[in-house]
Amino acid sequence: MTRGTTIAVLLLAALLEAGGDAIVRAGLRSPAPFTRAVLFLAGAIVLFAYGWAVNAPGWDFGRLLGIYVVFFFLTAQLISWLVFGQPPSRAILIGGALIVAGGVVISLG
Repeated sequence: MTRGTTIAVLLLAALLEAGGDAIVRAGLRSPAPFTRAVLFLAGAIVLFAYGWAVNAPGWDFGRLLGIYVVFFFLTAQLISWLVFGQPPSRAILIGGALIVAGGVVISLG
């Protein structure tokens, strides 16, 4: 797998994981039982797709964890802001900078 393909798969996995979590969260907050059930099912499917995407390739996932954690953090914050109207606080931005720095260290090390 090329480096570009690996990065694309890791980004897709992060989007699926954060997106699946957001769908489940929306289901937990839905007052309508049918809507809640549909959101739970959709969340389960998306989270399964995440698990498949991240585990299907024959790579050393531990070695790629740094970049994955960065992608997950960034997508989770973006979804939190855009979908749930919760912009990142100053502390989250500072901690996020440390996460990104750590991801760079792990990926290049």
